[in-house]
Amino acid sequence: MSKAPRVNNGEDATSNALAMAVLNSVQNPVVLVDAAGKVAFANWEAEAFFGSSAAYLAKNKISTFIPFGSPLLALIDQVRERKAPVNEYRVDLSSPRLGSDKLVDLYVAPVVSEPGSVVIVFQERSMADKIDRQLTHRAAARSVTGLASMLAHEIKNPLSGIRGAAQLLETVVPDDDRPLTQLICDETDRIVSLVDRMEVFSDERPVDRLPINIHSVLDHVKAVARAGFARNIKITELYDPSLPPVYANRDQLVQVFLNLIKNAAEAVHDQPDAEIVLTTAYRPGIKLSVSGTREKISLPLEFCVIDNGPGVPSDLVPHLFDPFITTKTNGSGLGLALVAKIIGAHGGIVECDSQARRTIFRVLMPMHKEEASDGRSLHSTGSEQ
Repeated sequence: MSKAPRVNNGEDATSNALAMAVLNSVQNPVVLVDAAGKVAFANWEAEAFFGSSAAYLAKNKISTFIPFGSPLLALIDQVRERKAPVNEYRVDLSSPRLGSDKLVDLYVAPVVSEPGSVVIVFQERSMADKIDRQLTHRAAARSVTGLASMLAHEIKNPLSGIRGAAQLLETVVPDDDRPLTQLICDETDRIVSLVDRMEVFSDERPVDRLPINIHSVLDHVKAVARAGFARNIKITELYDPSLPPVYANRDQLVQVFLNLIKNAAEAVHDQPDAEIVLTTAYRPGIKLSVSGTREKISLPLEFCVIDNGPGVPSDLVPHLFDPFITTKTNGSGLGLALVAKIIGAHGGIVECDSQARRTIFRVLMPMHKEEASDGRSLHSTGSEQ
C-alpha cells in the first residue's frame, strides 16, 4: 500500500493508521492524485476497481489507467484551477483495462494541505442502474397482472363460444371449407393458450418456501434440458459447493431456470461450438432497499446462465424483462417477464449483461436465514436434504 494521506496532527502513526482504516472501509474506490498526476494513495476498493495493487498504481500517473481523453482528466484540471470540489455524473470509463460497462459518478475535490493534489471518489453506476431497471420491470409485471385478470374474464368466455360455433359449422360446411373452420379452432386455441400463460401473472397467492439447495434445482433443469431442447449443446457447471441454501419455492425456481436455459439454448442452437455455462457463487456486498422502510436486503447468492451466442441487441437490453418484448419470431415475450416476477417475489433481482459471444443472465437472491432460540437471525449453511 502506498503511503497514507497526511492528517492534521502531522506524522502521528496512530492517526495515520486510523485514516487508512477509515479510507479502506469506504465501499467506493478512493484515490489521491498528486500535483504531478501520480496516484499517491489508493484504498482497497480502488485496487479492485483498477485491477492493480496500490504499489503499482503509485508508480504511474492516473492517465495510465483511464481511457484516453477521459472527462476525468479535465475535471482534475478544473478542480486544481478553481480550488473547489466538482461532481460529475454518469462518466463512462469503459476500456479494455477496466472492462466494459464502467459507468461512474465522480466526486473530485482539492486537498488543501497538498497544493495541486486532488482526491477522487468513484461511485459505480452499473449496479444501481440495473436495480432501478429491475424495480421498473416489477411495476410492468404488476400492470400485466391486472391485464391478465381482465383477459381471463373478458376474452376466454367469448372465445369458447367462437370455437363451439366453428365446430358446429364444421359438420355442415362442404369439405373444401372445413380447413377454414379448423383454422378458426386452431387460432382460438392459440389465443386461449396465450391468455392462460398471462394468468400466471395474476396469481398473487403466497407460495410455500423452503431452504433449497440451488444445485439440486440446476441439476434437475439440466437433465430436462439435455433430454430435450439442449440435447446437442454442451452444458458446463462452475459451482461453489459451499453455497448456503436459498429460501424459495422449488417449482418456481425450476420454472425460472428452465426459461433461462431454454433461451440460452435457442440463442446458440446454430453455433458450431454451442455452450451454456451454469455458475453459482457467493458475492457479498449487493444490497436492495425495501420500499417504505429503512431495511436493506443482502443479495449474496449469485446464479448465472451464460451462453456464447450472438448476444442481445443493445437497445433491447434495458427492456428485456418487460412483457411482450422478444426477439423470437413466434415468441410471446412473457417468459423473461415471468422470470422477473418470480425472482422479484422472492426478494431478488435478475439482470442481463450481453455482448457478442457472451451473454450472462444473472440472478441475485437472499440466502436462507434461521431464527435462533433467542429470536436472533442466523445464516443457515446447510443444504436441502
